[in-house]
Amino acid sequence: MAIRYNQATLNRIEKIVEDAGYVIRYERGNFQSGYCILESRKVVVLNKFLQLEGRINTIIDLIPTFGINPDTLTPDNRRIYEEAMGRIATAAEPQS
Repeated sequence: MAIRYNQATLNRIEKIVEDAGYVIRYERGNFQSGYCILESRKVVVLNKFLQLEGRINTIIDLIPTFGINPDTLTPDNRRIYEEAMGRIATAAEPQS
């Protein structure tokens, strides 16, 4: 199943990151990649000018770095987490 790019999906993936102990903030700034992570404070700062799809894609790309335990997620959030991890794994496979 493909990830839907809508506000509900963004809310769910934000919740997954927040459950890992991180705070997500949307700010203005000079972000080469669209985000900045302050590891010592567990704060993720995303470029507030990113469109919905960009926000979702950026957070999904960051999820593996957060050390999330999928067993602690709700069934809906676990499904989205597994979809995101599957998408990342597929993107990492060598193309022939």
